[in-house]
Amino acid sequence: MRSLLYLCTALAVIALAAWAYRENHLTQQAMNERRALEREIAALNESLSVQRAEWAYLNRPDRLRELVDINFSRLRLVPITSMHFGEIGQVAYPMPVARTQVFDTIELSGEIEQLSATTEEAQP
Repeated sequence: MRSLLYLCTALAVIALAAWAYRENHLTQQAMNERRALEREIAALNESLSVQRAEWAYLNRPDRLRELVDINFSRLRLVPITSMHFGEIGQVAYPMPVARTQVFDTIELSGEIEQLSATTEEAQP
């Protein structure tokens, strides 16, 4: 009887050791994946900050003014003045859609009773 108890205890210890090893391996794998994701997020954040800096550099007012001066004849750009804006009365709004009223109603109570009667007959 004792040998059976020792055998069961030894098997339980081996099973728990295998389980602990598996859980440890899965935990290490999850931690490695987390570190890889954190590195990727950091790289993407750095790339985003570089792109924002490039966008700010390219959208400098003095640079844009120089580009406008260089390409003035080709683009035919003119400064915006109050003459470029219209009055609110000049805005063309769409015509309202006429709503139609439904005068004819359909009586459905008879059909509903027939449907409920046929479903009761179909059930065993």
